[in-house]
Amino acid sequence: MKPYVLCHMVCSVDGRIWGSRWRPKENVVPNLFEKLHDQLGGGSWLCGRVTAQEFAKGTEPHYPPTDQVFPRENWFARRDAKTWGIFLDGKGKAVWARKDIGGDAILVVLTEAVPDRHLAGLRADGVSYIFAGATEIDLAGALETLNRELGIERIMLEGGGGANGALLRAGLIDELSLVICPVIDGSTGGPIVFNSGDADLGPAPIESMTLASHEVLEGGAMWLRYRLSAKAA
Repeated sequence: MKPYVLCHMVCSVDGRIWGSRWRPKENVVPNLFEKLHDQLGGGSWLCGRVTAQEFAKGTEPHYPPTDQVFPRENWFARRDAKTWGIFLDGKGKAVWARKDIGGDAILVVLTEAVPDRHLAGLRADGVSYIFAGATEIDLAGALETLNRELGIERIMLEGGGGANGALLRAGLIDELSLVICPVIDGSTGGPIVFNSGDADLGPAPIESMTLASHEVLEGGAMWLRYRLSAKAA
């Protein structure tokens, strides 16, 4: 069984999520994303590789070489974490040099293609990891593993656009919490709420999208919540 996936994002009216480029600046409400994250109930959260590297504190591009050989099996530094910060990092790019983020234990989702030195580095940092796929991440399999191994029943999917787009296309998002702020990015190429890369993959496989609630927030932001269902594969 997979956890319930709630995608929570804050964006500009043109769908961009890079807050430092939003204008006018006076319309940006500080810490709005975090406040609503808590209001939604918080809990374990999931992000993609780019966001992982923003949180990672390692100063080197890779973990150091090792002579050790590790089995491609799930490994947990701990199992008793109340909340997990989960990251999709199939090729093993993030050098963490930390084991938690604000008290949330870090767990990375890998493929079997990662080098042994990366596994050694994760273990040394106290970062848990699971495997989901040989060379590409099996998103559905990863979610099922998180539920089976750690009892995670609900995950907040919180970007970036690549991770959001991947789970959307896999039909794994159950709910969308979208806050549209009265700001504009107005540029080309900035990160967006859902991104599927440069290739045109056609329409997203969404069967239905039902408005569950809407609310006008301070400063004129609009908070929309939708229930999603995907087309059967």
